[in-house]
Amino acid sequence: MNDLSPPTGGGCRNTPILKERGQREVFCGLTGIIWLHRKMQDAFFLVVGSRTCAHLLQSAAGVMIFAEPRFGTAILEETDLAGMVDAHAELDREVARLLERRPDIRQLFLVGSCPSEVIKLDLATAAERLTKVYAPNVRVLNFSGSGIETTFTQGEDACLASMVPVLPESNERQLLVAGALPDVVEDQMMGLFEQLGIGPVKLLPARNIDNNTTVGPNTVYALTQPFLGDTAAALDRRGARQIAAPFPFGEEGTTAWLAAIAEEFGVDRDLFDQVTAAPRARARKAIAQAAENLNGKSVFFMPDSQLEVPLARFLTRECDMTAVEVGSPYIHDTIHGPDLELIPAGPTISEGQDVDKQLDRVRNARPDLTVCGLGLANPLEAEGLSTKWAIELVFTPVHFYEQAGDLAGLFSRPLRRKSKLSLEAAE
Repeated sequence: MNDLSPPTGGGCRNTPILKERGQREVFCGLTGIIWLHRKMQDAFFLVVGSRTCAHLLQSAAGVMIFAEPRFGTAILEETDLAGMVDAHAELDREVARLLERRPDIRQLFLVGSCPSEVIKLDLATAAERLTKVYAPNVRVLNFSGSGIETTFTQGEDACLASMVPVLPESNERQLLVAGALPDVVEDQMMGLFEQLGIGPVKLLPARNIDNNTTVGPNTVYALTQPFLGDTAAALDRRGARQIAAPFPFGEEGTTAWLAAIAEEFGVDRDLFDQVTAAPRARARKAIAQAAENLNGKSVFFMPDSQLEVPLARFLTRECDMTAVEVGSPYIHDTIHGPDLELIPAGPTISEGQDVDKQLDRVRNARPDLTVCGLGLANPLEAEGLSTKWAIELVFTPVHFYEQAGDLAGLFSRPLRRKSKLSLEAAE
């Protein structure tokens, strides 16, 4: 296994965190529906919002007009917003029409938005009422995807946290893996667990409601995404226990994540090495090839996706980059601590955002690469700084061994592009 001791000089787990509470640049939490509706094949996400919400989802997801996606918008009209009609009655009619047209729906999520939260529409009560009407054929839940107080990955966190209280109780000794993964990546993960003899393994979210994901006092859980703070808290309340580990990004992170689970389930060290040797070698080779342009370069993470801490660990430990600042919307020691411990000492660790102050720090540092949101990338590019869109790191398969080279490639591509443009300009 890799040496996972803190780097010389200590890691960043005990580094004082710069906490900023100013103006933020965030993307709407409704965005999480775009990957969740593909993952949960019997679910439907009904956004209770405005036409702007509908346009956002249609454009972000690239859904063609004749497609039948597993999400939609119950439009709040001016009469709804002005309190001139009973919004709950309107919502009930929309749900009835939807379920009559789509009998394949087994899970219906009522998703709050900025407009529904502004008028204080009680979707929790609506979900309880509709569950009584449509149970047991349809389970109705609710969560907020509003961008007023959330980052865009918190949509998934809110969704999964809403599912935890209704999961069936189980006293079985089991592993629950929380966090939506692309099906091909999930299959790779399950294949590794099978070879290691780890099981039973339950998934949250599962591909359909019949997978019978359960939870109880003998459940241990591992997170695949570092933005699942509310989900982790909900699982803790159900009696489950978290397996703390670095996140499975890159060869080192994946090995550490699997090793923590293997130790929990008493897997023999020789078996672990035997199962992971080949994929670890492939990952190291792929990272080395993709990271040639990253070695010795500096990186600045602005807070956006909440993936920043484990990605900073990946880039500094496996791609030989230097982190100038690692900013994240939220930092929880129980979740991010194992990765922070492995980041070489030196960078500023910041939580939250005051965007003007942070932009000043970017301009002063002039990093080789800045990881940021869409709204900040173009202005920084215009100033001659190379950027990577944070949202691309969420939409692209980047977990576990087989995707490690692709992950490094996402960061090296902007630097290769800049180098190529500079050569062409010189000619």
